[in-house]
Amino acid sequence: MSDIAKYQQGLQKFDQSYAKEALKEPFNFWALAGFLAASVFSFSLIPLLIALVLEAAYILIVPNLPSYRQLVERRHKEKMIKAYHVNRENLIKSFTQREREAVEYLRWLKDKIQENYKKFTGAGELPSNLRGLEQRWEDFVDLLDTYRRRKQHLKTINRQAVHNQLAQAFRAMESAGDEKTRRIQQTNVEILKRRIASFDEIERSVKLVEGQLQSIENFFSYLNDEIVTISTPDKFSLPDFEQLSDSIAMTKQMLDATADEVGALDSYNREMGNYELLPGTK
Repeated sequence: MSDIAKYQQGLQKFDQSYAKEALKEPFNFWALAGFLAASVFSFSLIPLLIALVLEAAYILIVPNLPSYRQLVERRHKEKMIKAYHVNRENLIKSFTQREREAVEYLRWLKDKIQENYKKFTGAGELPSNLRGLEQRWEDFVDLLDTYRRRKQHLKTINRQAVHNQLAQAFRAMESAGDEKTRRIQQTNVEILKRRIASFDEIERSVKLVEGQLQSIENFFSYLNDEIVTISTPDKFSLPDFEQLSDSIAMTKQMLDATADEVGALDSYNREMGNYELLPGTK
């Protein structure tokens, strides 16, 4: 019963969104304004009453029309895509000049590859894998963002301070006068060891992403070389797009697996009040 109630609630919310969109339509607004003006100039409430009846019918009928729902969904999708591209460009603007140059060069190379394919083969449409270069370029931007953030995170970590704290905790554990104190210090030692292991894990992920970024850049350059040497679509020897896609997917999975390491890297010191060991503190 709870699942049915949840479904009905979601359906009601879904329907209400179409009604809200219908209310905000310009033609609905101007129609209501027209009836209001007619009521004012005629000194009569009849136009307002007519407007209320028509508005009720409008809200009952229009939001349920399949064509209107498709219109709303299309506009919503276009709005989401536009917001996505704006966020993407804002992200690129936050990069350093060297990083932006790498991104823009790859974008230019992507467009050049697609343009040259049509130019040299006379094809009217691009094959699916060449259309997919847009996704590979976006993968590059995403991975570059991850790379720069993780690399900066590592730069701000005081690794030596953590090693020193580990040595102190180990000595305190060895010299503990009672079992309770020893267990506390032993827990401290294990946590600090995991922190150091986290440093190594993040460093490995940074190196992996760096290699993946170089792989994407080299792939685009290689593909550009291939394109300029062909004359017809049937002579286009497609490089292994799937291999690059699988490699990027594997890298992203590894980054997801180590995402918790980044977030949990400083949890212990926040809890213990060791703020001098947190990123950003010298």
